[in-house]
Amino acid sequence: MNSDVQRQLIPRGEALRLIGVLDGMKSKLLDAAEQWQLLDDTGHVPNTPAYADLIQHAAAAQDLTRDVVRLAADFAQSPHSTTRADPAVLTHLATAATMSSHSAAHFAETAETALSLPLPAGTTNRHYRAHRMVIDHATARAYLRRTSESLGASAKEINNHLDLHQFFPAPSRRQTPAPPAPGSDTRHR
Repeated sequence: MNSDVQRQLIPRGEALRLIGVLDGMKSKLLDAAEQWQLLDDTGHVPNTPAYADLIQHAAAAQDLTRDVVRLAADFAQSPHSTTRADPAVLTHLATAATMSSHSAAHFAETAETALSLPLPAGTTNRHYRAHRMVIDHATARAYLRRTSESLGASAKEINNHLDLHQFFPAPSRRQTPAPPAPGSDTRHR
């Protein structure tokens, strides 16, 4: 029974590597959610929001999405996907892939709306579009934060899985010397 459970463990080194990758990606997503701002210093939508900046948010979010989806696909295809940690980790990674995909779409919507914003100030259409931009951009950033949370939950599951290693010590690498063959006494008489 112990050897069956031990075979289902992600090797310690691989688990630590995965946790490092997940934590790094989690930090990138949180940094992006914090740094990519739409509103100016006064808390308002700029009169002429920079389409180039906003579409860059969408492009960078798409790059992050590609990384998250690749991580989920790589884990699903790895030999570790059949371990005890598999269902929980894959669920969190699938959620992360979905959330990050939504973020890129909302950033793109924000950029598209920015192109139609230069209507005369004070018009209802401009007011509506400015609010739409704020909502889309805030939603995109929220999706980045939720993606980060899902990656953090994946790392936590792998860390919990790593805790199982303490109950199953690795076999010793030292070989015990083989007993001498019967009748081969090395002492001379």
